[in-house]
Amino acid sequence: MKLAFLGGGTMAEAIITGVLKHRLAKPSDITVGEPMAPRREYLHERYAVVPTAHNAEAIAGASLVVLAVKPQVVPEVMSHLRGVLRADQTVLSIVAGARMGALQKGLQHQAVIRVMPNTPAQVGAGMSVWTASPAVSQPVREEARSVLQALGEEVYVADEHLLDMATAINGSGPAYVFKFIEALIDAGVYLGMPRDTARQLVLQTVLGSALMMKTTGKHPAELQNMVTSPGGTTAEALLVLESRGFDAALIHAVKAAYEKSKALGEES
Repeated sequence: MKLAFLGGGTMAEAIITGVLKHRLAKPSDITVGEPMAPRREYLHERYAVVPTAHNAEAIAGASLVVLAVKPQVVPEVMSHLRGVLRADQTVLSIVAGARMGALQKGLQHQAVIRVMPNTPAQVGAGMSVWTASPAVSQPVREEARSVLQALGEEVYVADEHLLDMATAINGSGPAYVFKFIEALIDAGVYLGMPRDTARQLVLQTVLGSALMMKTTGKHPAELQNMVTSPGGTTAEALLVLESRGFDAALIHAVKAAYEKSKALGEES
């Protein structure tokens, strides 16, 4: 597999790490188009990939071209690729809000895959939701799937509209989880617990709870009931969360992220 990355940021690095760890490609088969010289040097020194300042040079010879730039520079990058992409190349975009139709039009290229990954991909525990245009062949889809599986778990969806929902859930979701973790640690400190102790307790509790739900397959309400004794401490805490609108606040937050994702897509 020969890969080209346009943009050498955090998510591009996460994909490179996963691809190399799973031996899907050799470092010499990975090129990175990155405008910042210090970043090019870093990626070459750490991963032995081939960096370049020129996007057209980066994609030469690659079968899969990963578009990993910030949304505001997508039009400029597409102008570099327009008329340069070969018919047998596929563009895999991880740009939030960039619709396949807009990418196809801007690139003048039909073979496009759109992915919504998330930051836990950096530690091999990511969740990627993706879709592909009809022009992407089945072998290329399987190739893309193997790349995403190197980052964690992946789910293919036929309806691109689900990508906006995925943006609000798995894309932005780590931030909600980190916010919850931060608040729970702060609660421990408020009670008088040393911060490092509170951090250890909270991290393992969140990790263990997610693993328990995934392993057992039980509904979260059932697992919640297993913790909640009648008239006990957990029941008291849950009553406060419910009275303060915990569920409603989270649902409204996710809806706001979803609406923003749709708006970004309409702007592209």
